[in-house]
Amino acid sequence: MYQLMDLFALPEITLLANVTEYFIKNSIPFDPEYVFHDVRTAVQDIHLSGLLHQEIMSNLGKYLQKGPEVLLLLQRLTEAKKKLFLITNSGFPFVDAGMRYIVGPDWQSLFDVVITNARKPKFFNEATRPFRIYDAKTGTQSWDRVHKLERGKIYQQGNFSLLRQMTGWFGSKVFYFGDHVYSDLADVALRHGWRTGAIIPELENEIDKINTVEYKSAVRWGMVLQQMVEYCQDGAASNEKEILKEWLMERDNVRTYAKQMFNPHFGSVFRTHHNPTYFSRRLSRFADLYMSNLTNLLRYSIDHTFYPRRLALPHESQPFASMFT
Repeated sequence: MYQLMDLFALPEITLLANVTEYFIKNSIPFDPEYVFHDVRTAVQDIHLSGLLHQEIMSNLGKYLQKGPEVLLLLQRLTEAKKKLFLITNSGFPFVDAGMRYIVGPDWQSLFDVVITNARKPKFFNEATRPFRIYDAKTGTQSWDRVHKLERGKIYQQGNFSLLRQMTGWFGSKVFYFGDHVYSDLADVALRHGWRTGAIIPELENEIDKINTVEYKSAVRWGMVLQQMVEYCQDGAASNEKEILKEWLMERDNVRTYAKQMFNPHFGSVFRTHHNPTYFSRRLSRFADLYMSNLTNLLRYSIDHTFYPRRLALPHESQPFASMFT
């Protein structure tokens, strides 16, 4: 089953919905499987053809958010003697245009290793491609074998095994950030032992909502209703059972109200009533940290330690665990 569960999938989901709606409204017979495959092919083509990159490079201010925070974070890390590396599936011209816009013309000086056209997730689980040096002036790759990774040079392709051999970076000494749960984080977390951080832009809206008075009140009242039902259900008389039904109906209404605060159709990205969503479970499996923006780290010192919160097990008391949305 193909999973549509990240920002990269939003345009594809939108196109699938629009095409399907068009066929239905115009009474055009169609097979959903054919629509899926055609849309999937169209999305792949616009990436592989370079049309998407050309559009973004022509309108950087429309698609990229410019600000001093990214440069400040990178400078803070380099001043603390941290080794920085960039691994991206995009080609160098596209990366260079974006980084110049966001960070500045000297962005390469902040990184010890820059790898483009990396072919993630194959980069992390296959050892079939060697590194090749990319010449930004001519737009060509070198034919000489790469024996070490040097600051100031641009590399293409390669694989995780060679990266580890040439740098000595391995295990929990490495903290790797990415915005795609599977392509970026899954293999490095499960197979290679890197620490991982996920960039989830939707989190900002999520946090804003859960900190509103309306949401907090709904969650608290919903929990009270459920506890009342739980404590009073055994031994209740027939007339009291009607009251229990009313409490359950009110609890369900409160749940729906809290859920729709995030999205009127789908609710929260991270929680479905009292359970985490599939996306949330995958995120917790593959990411040690997750945040809405990498620059959130500017609020913490370089040597700050993040400690996991204790979660209540089913047999433990959870007095104020959020059960709704």
